[in-house]
Parts: sequence; C-alpha cells; structure tokens
Amino acid sequence: MYPSSVTDAQWAILQPLLPAPGNSAGRGGRPEKHCRRLVLDAILYLVRGGIAWRQLPAEFAPVGTVYAIFVRWIRGGVWHRILDTLRDRLRVRAGRDRCPTAAIIDSQTVPVADTVPRSGTGWDGGKRTTGVKRHIAVDVTGLLLAVVVTAASIQDRDAGHRLLAMLRGTFSTIRLVWADGGYPGRLLGWAKGVLALRVDIIKRKPGNTGFHVRPRVWVVERTFAWLNKYRRCVRDYEAKPEHHEAMVLIATIATMTRRLART
Repeated sequence: MYPSSVTDAQWAILQPLLPAPGNSAGRGGRPEKHCRRLVLDAILYLVRGGIAWRQLPAEFAPVGTVYAIFVRWIRGGVWHRILDTLRDRLRVRAGRDRCPTAAIIDSQTVPVADTVPRSGTGWDGGKRTTGVKRHIAVDVTGLLLAVVVTAASIQDRDAGHRLLAMLRGTFSTIRLVWADGGYPGRLLGWAKGVLALRVDIIKRKPGNTGFHVRPRVWVVERTFAWLNKYRRCVRDYEAKPEHHEAMVLIATIATMTRRLART
C-alpha cells in the first residue's frame, strides 16, 4: 500500500459512488478483470506523485486498463458526481445547507509539459508564464464547485463567462459571487442580467504591495494550495483540457475523502 492508496474507511465511502460495471447493468459484456479499488489506487498514485502513465508500478492494473477507465469516467461524468456527493456530505457535517448560496472565483496559471499541444497553451503576461489557466469556483469553506481550464492567454473576465454559466447551471441557489480585480467590466452586468448573479469585486487596499490577505479571496487561494500538494496539478501534462480538469477533481476528491474518513 502506498501513502496515496485509499484506506478501508475511504473505500467504504467511495465504492458506492462508482458506476456499476457494464456486465451488471443489463448491457452485457465480460465481468471486470481488475479490482476497482486497485484501479482507483493507481489513479490516485499518479495524481499524487505526478508521474507519467507508463511509469505506474506493475502491482497496479495494466496502464491501458487504468487509463481507459479514467477516460470513461470523465465522459460519464463520474468524477463530477463523486465530487458533488462528497461536498454535500462535508457541508452538512459542518452544519451548513447542502446547496451553497455564495461562491468565490479565481484563476491560477500553471506551466505545461511538452506533451500539451501548443494550440491549448498561451502566454500569461502578468505571471510571465507559458501554460494554461484553471479557473475555479469554491464555496465559502473552500470546497470546489466548478473548474474550467483554458489557455493562459485567456483573460479572467473572458473565461469568467463560461465559469459563471457552469456555476449557474449546476447551482440554482447561488446568488452572490466574490472575485478579485481580474473580473471587471461587462462580466458583472452580464452575470446580473443573464444569470441573476451579483458579482462583488474584492480589490487590493490602496498602497499595499506584495502579498496580503484579502477578505473572501484568501479562501480560494487556500484551495489552490491544497491542489498544489498533488504533483500532477502543479504542471499540466494533459493533451486535453478536460483531462486536466479531471485531475483537479480527483485531487479534491482525495482531500475530501480523507476528511470524511476521519469520522
């Protein structure tokens, strides 16, 4: 067992959330050859360690099988459903309503490996980095609500349209969104008129230089710090944006599962 492997308590939480095998869902097919837990451990090992797919240890299921299941669960929305279920449980355990009413959004630029097509990358002049941007929305406790991956050259206010639309499509209860100074302009009016979302901008205090803690914004910055503990999220290695989004979801799922397993 590796440090990234799920414990018995974590597996008891995750196993009921995984999709049923094809041969047990009335669609025929052969029974699955490899243990679901072993496949999940392989994916978590890769996300935590930041290794290449072909470098998975031999004691896991074959690389082709693990990757095929990883992609199949992306297309089936499995990672999103697991994330939503775990987040709901954590919110209820913290004494909050299952459905959030407010969110915080921000973006983070990460460099890319040579495996990422140049068409999906861009230059972020502010961070002076060539790579991709992940735009996320979190609740007031820092739990992930939505993620969108774009080229780093895409401005926050432009990607904000897509992020807020995704947020509204998933959570009809959210009415207020906090953001930093990278989301000004027409985005605020569009969000209010089209999505019925009020976006409040948290600006830096005049005269302050360097890093300082800003109300509400520090919550999403802490979430980025949680993600960066998983080496596959420190740099983008994925050929498709939805695969990098899945890596962010899996890292968050691992964090939330550990919290739930403690009790």
